[in-house]
Amino acid sequence: MISEKQQNPNFFNLWPTIFMRHVLPGCEVANVTLTKLIEHLDLQDPNTTTDYLKANLLEHNHPAIQWLKNSFQYAVLDYARHIGIDYKLDFSIQGWPNINKFGDYHSLHNHPHSWLSGTYYIKVPQIQVDLPGRNDRDPNAISFFDPRPQANMLAIKSDPNVDPEFRIQPTAGELLIWPSFIHHFVHPNLSNENRISLSCNIILRWKDSYIPK
Repeated sequence: MISEKQQNPNFFNLWPTIFMRHVLPGCEVANVTLTKLIEHLDLQDPNTTTDYLKANLLEHNHPAIQWLKNSFQYAVLDYARHIGIDYKLDFSIQGWPNINKFGDYHSLHNHPHSWLSGTYYIKVPQIQVDLPGRNDRDPNAISFFDPRPQANMLAIKSDPNVDPEFRIQPTAGELLIWPSFIHHFVHPNLSNENRISLSCNIILRWKDSYIPK
């Protein structure tokens, strides 16, 4: 006699890619200060966005920066717990500001030599310039792409692999964290206001205890 357990098929959710999205408590007050600080840094060095490896902004002793650094650290621990890591991790966080003026964007890329990457959104303009042409623009969004090339080629309706792109329209105060190997693209800012964020890489200090058994 076949048992009910044997009659029912087993399903496995293999190789998931975990993303974290979280609104930070206290973000409204912190964002006012962070906006002023980062815009001041941009006036001193217009290349502060593109020279992201030049310095680690999270080492700045300003209270708002330290609040954000602590928030990133807690978020990494939350992420690690969610995926089942129940041991201590030793990591550093390297952060840099992004100021996107009208027309600025970040082309398709990932973040080599890191474990996780993240972005905290300080200011996201809501009013866009009314431009002629296409109506399918999605300014200030961020798109993430399936790391499995052509996984959608044979997908059919309702298959979760149909769309290789996952798009988020972030709001000020949100923190995103994702695996660094994921390719992503930041859509252009089509506002006369600056779009301001702070991105980071989470880099593990290697220990042999990290090796899976």
